Amino acid sequence: MAGHSKWNNIKHKKGATDAKKAKVFSAISKLIKNAVKEGGSGDPDANPSLRPLLDKARAANMPKEKVTRAIDRGLGKTASGAVFQETLYEGYGPGGVACLVQSVTDNPNRTGGDVRFIFSKHGGSLGGPNSASFMFQRSADGSGFEPTMPMEIEDEKQLEQLIQMVDALREHDDVEDVYVATILEEEDED
Repeated sequence: MAGHSKWNNIKHKKGATDAKKAKVFSAISKLIKNAVKEGGSGDPDANPSLRPLLDKARAANMPKEKVTRAIDRGLGKTASGAVFQETLYEGYGPGGVACLVQSVTDNPNRTGGDVRFIFSKHGGSLGGPNSASFMFQRSADGSGFEPTMPMEIEDEKQLEQLIQMVDALREHDDVEDVYVATILEEEDED
């Protein structure tokens, strides 16, 4: 009786809940990393924006080693002593929409391969330096990028692929933010 075992049912339920937990842990980890980077300290007493995030991580039952790893990444150090570097990847998503992917990583080769895979999986392609950055300008506060020539995507399938690609990129641990030269409906929620 294939497909009717109790273990098979448990496996599928566990896989779904683990995927939800991973998404929550990833989001909290990025918030902790950014709070430590902005506050300059991994000590919750010295960094007031870190305390509520640690409480949030504790409420989500986030493992302690993931929290300490996020704090270390925010401070710019790793267990192996590697240094984190900021990298900007440029490419084109479905429909030819220009994309910029901002990342902070200790291994640019690994992150570059992962970003290239996510682009190709969703119908896009990773480009070389300055292949898409001319379509963006720094935002007024200097924290991100704004498109100078926004594009409209009329094909619903390409728009859906682009949204899925942006979501997959944002879920990657090393990716800080993703900028696209179009307006996505879900960006209004952020």
